[in-house]
Amino acid sequence: MRAADASIECRVRPGRVEEAAALSELCFHSKQVWGYDDAFMAQVRQALRVKPKEIAAGNVWVAAAADQSIAGVVSLAPGGEPASLDLDKLFIEPGWIGRGFGRLLLTHAVAEARRRGATRLTIMADPNAAAFYERNGARFIRMAPSDAIPGRFVPLYEIVW
Repeated sequence: MRAADASIECRVRPGRVEEAAALSELCFHSKQVWGYDDAFMAQVRQALRVKPKEIAAGNVWVAAAADQSIAGVVSLAPGGEPASLDLDKLFIEPGWIGRGFGRLLLTHAVAEARRRGATRLTIMADPNAAAFYERNGARFIRMAPSDAIPGRFVPLYEIVW
C-alpha cells in the first residue's frame, strides 16, 4: 500500500501493546503542531493517551513506513448509537504530515468499521483538522462538547455508508 506520496511505501498494521507509550507521545506531538499552549496540552494529555487495553482489544492500528518507523496511528471506539463507531484517534507524526498517511489511516478505519458491521463513523475533530475530514468525505453534523476540555466545543462529523 502506498501513501498519497507515491514514493512512500507503507503498511497499516495492528498496534502493539508495547508501543502504547510511543503512540501516546506521537498523538501528543501531533496535536502540538496546531500551536496550542502548554496549559491546553496539559489538559488534553490524558485524552491523547493510547491505552494498552485498546491495543489488546484490536482497536488501534499504525501506519508503518518502509523503514518500520511509525508515521501515524488511528483507533476506533464504540459509538453512542447502534451501528455507529467513533474515530477515537487519528494522529500523524509531525514529520509525516501532508504525505497521505492521514487519508490512508482514515480509509482503513472506515473499512474496519464496515467490517465490524457499523454503518456510520463519527468524528470529533480538532477544529484545525476539520478541512481534512471534509476533503475525505465527512459531513459536519454540529458543534459538540469536547471530551477533553470542559466548556470547549469542537466540530462533530460523520461518514455514513
